[in-house]
Amino acid sequence: MNEAEDKKQGAPCGGLHNAPPGLARVIGTIDRISIASGKIIAWLILPMSLSLVYEVIARYVFNAPTIWAGDISQILYGAFFMLGSAYALQRQQHIRTDFLYGKWSIRTRGMVDAACYLGLYFPALLFFLYIGSEFAYRSVLFNERIVTSPWMPIIWPQKLAIPVATLLLLIQGVSELLKALYAARTGVSLIEEPVGSET
Repeated sequence: MNEAEDKKQGAPCGGLHNAPPGLARVIGTIDRISIASGKIIAWLILPMSLSLVYEVIARYVFNAPTIWAGDISQILYGAFFMLGSAYALQRQQHIRTDFLYGKWSIRTRGMVDAACYLGLYFPALLFFLYIGSEFAYRSVLFNERIVTSPWMPIIWPQKLAIPVATLLLLIQGVSELLKALYAARTGVSLIEEPVGSET
């Protein structure tokens, strides 16, 4: 039975209103953390875009290219990409093999998701958190800089984003695991269907 059949047979789907109050509170709190962090991190697009616009104007209008704009945009893009990943997970925007997944029932999706979170997601991210924390710690400790750049900007803030982004992903992973386990047990989805833009 796939999702279309679930809907035809009147199976409730989509949303925390289907969950018991305690579970809905836990999942809702975690989801709000990811949504808030995503909205805050989204503001990095402004300085990233402005640095690129400044470089284009300086280079092509005034024939005075900068030595810093390219580095700034790359550093901000890296942080933007990493720190926004928990928000993307909460919004169900990560890549999935939909030609298989879309045909499964909600219960089957929940079982597969739960198995993947427990067997792959959490072990890999815990390992990555350990390695990334060591990596960031050494970078902060030595005030690491980009030696290939003429102005040698500090790089440790971007490297610090690695364990922070991993921690945000682990937190959101708890919410996704709870949703998956509930779906596997009840056949009811707690994932909100995205409608329009995020407000």
